[in-house]
Amino acid sequence: MIVHNSRVTVQAYPAPLQQILSIASAQESRRWLASWERISPQPTPLYELPGLAQQLGVAHIAIKDESVRSPLASFKALGAPIALVRLVRRLWPQQQFDMATLWAGGYAALLADFTVISATDGNHGRALAAAAQSLGCRCVIVIHANVSIEREQAIAAYGAQIIRISGNYDDSVVESARLAAANGWHVVSDTSYAGYEIIPGDVMQGYSIIADEVVAQTQSQPTACPYTHVFLQGGVGGFAAGMASYLWEFFGLVRPRLIVVEPEQADCLYQSAIVGAPANATGSVDSLMAGLACGETSPLAWQILQPCIDDFMTVSDESAAHAMRCLAYPTDHDIPIVSGESGAAGLAGLQTVLGDVAVAQSLGIDATSRILLISTEGATAPSVYHECVGESADAVVARQP
Repeated sequence: MIVHNSRVTVQAYPAPLQQILSIASAQESRRWLASWERISPQPTPLYELPGLAQQLGVAHIAIKDESVRSPLASFKALGAPIALVRLVRRLWPQQQFDMATLWAGGYAALLADFTVISATDGNHGRALAAAAQSLGCRCVIVIHANVSIEREQAIAAYGAQIIRISGNYDDSVVESARLAAANGWHVVSDTSYAGYEIIPGDVMQGYSIIADEVVAQTQSQPTACPYTHVFLQGGVGGFAAGMASYLWEFFGLVRPRLIVVEPEQADCLYQSAIVGAPANATGSVDSLMAGLACGETSPLAWQILQPCIDDFMTVSDESAAHAMRCLAYPTDHDIPIVSGESGAAGLAGLQTVLGDVAVAQSLGIDATSRILLISTEGATAPSVYHECVGESADAVVARQP
């Protein structure tokens, strides 16, 4: 299903939104993360896929590969860690933190009694746990009933205390807020709610680093965007907002058409577009695309998304698994890419659109279109990846030139 956003605007990036997300803050975040040993100081690859473009009948497809951003194998390595650093700086304003020393644990004695907590489906919690371990503070992660043991163990490997609850992701968000209030801990979440917006904004700002890299890698100028369409994963909306805000601010009136993709059963952004306000999903929420299995839209993210996302769409779990296989087993012209369940959602969206001529025409996608996709994660759940693709991530990487 797809809905065209009737509330989208055609204007330069508004000044009030710059107070939430801005290119300047994205570039500052990128500098601050550069000294963390658990993240690559180099931009992630931006691969061209001419074979896939020819197969799908478009002019150009490029995909940003976030699987190699860090050992965390996910774009989430950009969000929670930078939000944690910004939180520490706010709580100790008198302390002149050196970033390299902070990341190396040089202030661990100062942070020993400092505890952060968050709900997660997997990748966000893992990134927060890794960052907390590096800084030397305590981390508690709340997971829900459908988070796999494999993902739980990956988080625990970074020293976090794990609390599992019944219910879904949105229930775990409520529980993490309750525990924080009861214990004097600090929530570092990627979703906002009433009275809680600063930290989710910091998380979203971290995600916009990806767009900053794309602009540099394509040597883009504000007067000419290299892409006509960009497909962005949904979830609570934070990733899409981080990417969209940067592209909107940089390209202004010539920004690309922005399409948000989410699971059929976790369609909170799709529903928000219909009613024109943050809304909840209408389905069961549970999805193969675990990182996108979110039932409630982040109100802060929606402030960015409503005026600039052109289209919202949903895709099936089956289409995501198919897209994973397409990236792992490409044509002879393209590089094999390890893309996880949520990572392949953008391609699943593109393939779904091109499967219906009328829908493709309504989005202006044709033989001249230039598409940007973001593979937001690699095999963050190795057993699920193997089940979907038919071989391990290591085997796919071994086929790369």
